[in-house]
Formats: sequence, C-alpha cells, structure tokens
Amino acid sequence: MKKVAFFLAFLAAGIPAAHLLAAGSTSARVQVVDERGLPVRDAVVEITPAAGTKSPSGFAWRAAMAQKDLQFTPGTLIVAKGSTVAFPNLDKVRHSIYSFSKIAKFEIDLYGRDQTRTQRFAIAGTAALGCNIHDAMRGYVRVVETPYAAKTNANGIVDLSDVPSGKATITIWHPRLRAPANETNFDASVTADFSRKYTVKLR
Repeated sequence: MKKVAFFLAFLAAGIPAAHLLAAGSTSARVQVVDERGLPVRDAVVEITPAAGTKSPSGFAWRAAMAQKDLQFTPGTLIVAKGSTVAFPNLDKVRHSIYSFSKIAKFEIDLYGRDQTRTQRFAIAGTAALGCNIHDAMRGYVRVVETPYAAKTNANGIVDLSDVPSGKATITIWHPRLRAPANETNFDASVTADFSRKYTVKLR
C-alpha cells in the first residue's frame, strides 16, 4: 500500500509515470556486431549495475552442457557463480572432460552413453573445456555474478528485462573476441528502453 500511495502522490504532483519507471528498472537491448557490421551470435552479454546487485541463484535455462555428436551442447553455457553443472553424455562413445582454466581446474574420468557427471563452478570467469579423447571438442562455461546476462541470438541481439536504471558496466565475452580474456567492457547509463549496438573485433 505504501508503494501505491507513493506512486499516486507523484502522479498527483504532475510527475510522469515514465520518470518513475526510469528510476526503477527497465528493459535493455544490446546488439553485438563485428567490424564488418555482421551480427555476432552466442556472445555473452552481462550488465552489472554500478550500485551492485544480488548474485543470481540460476537462470531460465538448465545448468547443463551435453556431449552430443562429438560436440559440447550448448557450446557456451552461462551459469551463476556457485552453480553445479551437469555434463550428460548423449554420444555412443565415452568422454573425459577437463579444464585447465584458472577459475576451474578439473578432470572427469571416462564415462559412457546416458551417464552424467557434475562439476561445481565457484569462481566467476570463463572455463574452457576439452575432452581427453576427442581433441576437437571445445566448450565454454561462463560463470557470472549478475542476473542480467544472456547470449546473443542469430541477429546478435540480447534482450534483458528488469534491469536497474542507472550507471552500469556492460561486459561482452566471446571465444573469438580479440581482447584480454576474450572480453571487453563498456560504461553505460541504463535508461528507459535502453538500446545499444557495440562493435567488437574477432579473431
């Protein structure tokens, strides 16, 4: 009731509702393109408000990366810091997953079809994954501390909802991005119906 009374009081004072929304949260659209202007698919976009935010407990998608047709599926998985990721084997052959990345060093012994192994990711950053048996397999687990994160679609676009208005850092990560740790940061001021296009350099 207090929130409703506060809102009505501002309307009575002649302050537009749009201004109230801008002071709270808004939708945000980010598009990522390369130097030729072509959309970059499966880039991870993270918005971190300067005022801080609670760490996410999880996302709408499952914290799982399968092995199917000798590939990691999805090739890049976003998870919240502290998540335990499932690695189901959907292939007829056995796999042995490993990572030598700074945020997660581990090795999972061989396991077969329809079996699943798990690994916890307690540190934010990127873990590059491989398979001891199939050298061509590459996968990435992006561990984030903000709930405002998603991958770009075929048009290079990410739509995020309920993003707090105000100053923020926008981080873009992609395995082929030409930058330290394959990521780049942009300062932004998130306002109502925020929409930005960012150009990145790819290898």
